[in-house]
Amino acid sequence: MDVLGIDQGDHILDLGSGHGRSLAELAARASKGHVVGADPSELMVEIAAQRNRPLIEAGRVEVVLAAVESLPFTDGSFDRVLCVHVLYFCEDLDVPLREIARVLKSGGRLGLLFRTKADLAAVASFPPEVYRFPALAEVTAALEQAGLDVHAGSDCTNEPVLLSAEKRGL
Repeated sequence: MDVLGIDQGDHILDLGSGHGRSLAELAARASKGHVVGADPSELMVEIAAQRNRPLIEAGRVEVVLAAVESLPFTDGSFDRVLCVHVLYFCEDLDVPLREIARVLKSGGRLGLLFRTKADLAAVASFPPEVYRFPALAEVTAALEQAGLDVHAGSDCTNEPVLLSAEKRGL
């Protein structure tokens, strides 16, 4: 979350929010903003909504059922997007990363955390028919192609990799 540089009034999308534990922290950091958790699993959306009920009732957080390849938001809806351990489920990186860029405002920032295929222990631990571990170069190229300028958020030789990317101005 630190790599996002969250401001109090930011509108933030937590993409692949899962059980929703991060939503309260994001809402605390964007105390005058709005946070949306999106996940493709109905069960995870239900759990996240239960966990964050008071914030949802206060209008600070919402939780929606959505896949990264087809986000139900208008262009430029968010100042920040957090995406943690989601890329593994994407067959093609181009479509989801273009969708992320589409919903980011100009100058908006993406925080992306993932393991690459260089992490042999992770690759061996998960079924390849479900998890796809991309190469770091593949991710950075897809981000650049989507209109995002990539900045390393950590030492990219360690796993998981943390990247920050900013949407280019129009």
